[in-house]
Amino acid sequence: MTYCLGLINRFGMVMGADSRTNAGVDYTSAYRKLFNYSLPGDRILILCTSGNLAITQAVLHQIDRDIQRDDGEHLHNIATMHEVATYIGGKVREMQEKDRPWLEKDGIDFQCNFLLGGQIKGEPHQELYLIYPQGNFIQATKETPFLQIGETKYGKPLLDRTITYDTPLEAMAKCALLSIDSTMKSNISVGPPINLTMVEANHFSVRHTLQLRLGDPYLAKMRSLWESYVRQAFESMPNVEWEANQIDSGEDVLID
Repeated sequence: MTYCLGLINRFGMVMGADSRTNAGVDYTSAYRKLFNYSLPGDRILILCTSGNLAITQAVLHQIDRDIQRDDGEHLHNIATMHEVATYIGGKVREMQEKDRPWLEKDGIDFQCNFLLGGQIKGEPHQELYLIYPQGNFIQATKETPFLQIGETKYGKPLLDRTITYDTPLEAMAKCALLSIDSTMKSNISVGPPINLTMVEANHFSVRHTLQLRLGDPYLAKMRSLWESYVRQAFESMPNVEWEANQIDSGEDVLID
């Protein structure tokens, strides 16, 4: 299991991922799941992966090979972000079809997902895509300016209550880290190192990137402060007003 997310708005983009993989409770290991395919001065391309590790690594190998050979379309010459998402989706289908018979024979889940975020020079703004195992994809919007893959449920409530298309970029980065940390707190299959990248809109170089390992002082400080603030907010909430809202009829009341 893993957790990756991308957030995008008028100010820029943040991409984050954990690094833990599981093959049962007695075997865990760390593999990088955030990859930078940017071409400075021309395009920003950040990929995050989740799902079957063999398939995602095979897809990344094909992407690297196409760039090195430079004899057809690849991530450094495709003209638009939409076409980049289509290209990656095609690679996903290709690798799955190649290994499908053997994986299905042993009942192995071979599905995987990709997050693609970035901007190509000449396009008006940054874009964020979620590429499904079938190779098709959806795009983040102003109304829903974030996308997630992997173990998404624990980190989503914070994003729903916090992120908008007008959230300052540094606040988005902070929220992304808190979302990942909240997921790690609730699910042991998600864990450090955490990789985080932040890119300003219309800036075609990656200037802000970091990796937080287990025991990192900032990560520990952030978790401690967040838990303290959540506890304070909880304790300041009014108690349930049992008597004021008591229903005498004994009938169930539906609340819209």
